[in-house]
Amino acid sequence: MPVLTDDDRRDDFDHGLARRREVLGDVWVRRSTLDATTFNADFQDLITRYAWDAVWNRPGLSTATRRLLVLAFTMAQGRWEEFDLHCRAALAAGMPPETVREVLIQGGIYAGVPAANTAFKRTMALLAELGIKLESAPLMPAARPRHHTTFSRPQLAVTLQGEGDKAPVLLAHPLGLSEAIWQGLAGRLAALGHPTLRYDLRGHGRSPNPRGDWGLAELADDAARLVTEWGCGPVVMVGLSLGGLVAQQLAATRPDLLRGLVLAHCDSHYPEAARAVFSERIDAVRRQGMVAVAEAALARYLNPALRAARPDIETLLRDVLLAQDPAAYAQACTAVRDADLRGALAGWTGPTLVVGGAQDGGVPAERLAALASSVPRAQLCLLDDASHLGPIEQPAAFEGAVVAFLGDM
Repeated sequence: MPVLTDDDRRDDFDHGLARRREVLGDVWVRRSTLDATTFNADFQDLITRYAWDAVWNRPGLSTATRRLLVLAFTMAQGRWEEFDLHCRAALAAGMPPETVREVLIQGGIYAGVPAANTAFKRTMALLAELGIKLESAPLMPAARPRHHTTFSRPQLAVTLQGEGDKAPVLLAHPLGLSEAIWQGLAGRLAALGHPTLRYDLRGHGRSPNPRGDWGLAELADDAARLVTEWGCGPVVMVGLSLGGLVAQQLAATRPDLLRGLVLAHCDSHYPEAARAVFSERIDAVRRQGMVAVAEAALARYLNPALRAARPDIETLLRDVLLAQDPAAYAQACTAVRDADLRGALAGWTGPTLVVGGAQDGGVPAERLAALASSVPRAQLCLLDDASHLGPIEQPAAFEGAVVAFLGDM
């Protein structure tokens, strides 16, 4: 008969104590339990067993979700001592400040602006205490993102940022996502004096899906319309994946609107095997909606190391994918599948940067090199630790490559 160890004999108090220590840290738990007196020992025993074992050890919610719920509840009730305790523990455990921020913004609607205002002040103090630095984001005209919608149809949601005198930059996102992936790059370019315009492609993000069929030609017409209405052309266009195909199509049909190209994580056409995969994806989306393709898309978009280290990023992207209009996604997939821009840029004379990920299975390094060799004056940049979303996976390296390419433009 096996000999029982102390771990085998742990009761609900021991399980709760271990969970409490995991969530709040050893120092706080030791203070609450080892310093207990005859007056409060029974109470500490009660909350350790019922709160920390019976509730926190339930399998229905992740630890991260429970942390966020506690922040929301304590903020709503003005229980600031508990809020500080759990917020400090969450941040110290690696909870991204951006995730906490979203809880506080949501709380501003459902718990009231005064509560959110207090929560933001206390959280910023905790971030400073923990040595977590925050980037400056002054709400000045030259830096503040400004959200608009085009007057012409189909209407497109656009975000303008920056008021400098350097080359204006148009940013086009990949299939199934939105202009939000460009937040970091747009902010950096705006700070350097580049006016930027990022937009949701038709049927993506906040841009509606117009009736009727459309494809790459219509997407390029949308981009041309944006440059014309913006009145800042010619522009440098940065296109990623589907956005890179749009940029190539625009350069082939309206080169007068462009002064440079950044073609990220894209090809000029896809081989037959890839076309078959797109056809399967189109059929799946039309039958089952976005849930049929979201997980496979995430596996293509993000490298395994980032998915393991930053589940919050994967969660955000999953939410965007699942909110995507399936009909628009299917049409955009069709545009990618049927694209054939081989030789389309042979007459393009503007500077070009081709950038991609060394771990990208969809657009491998040899395809990127072939694209770069087919475009006059093209440079090639390969990001070692990236798959298909360089601005998300390796933001510093991606932004640095774009900034260096722009130079004094």
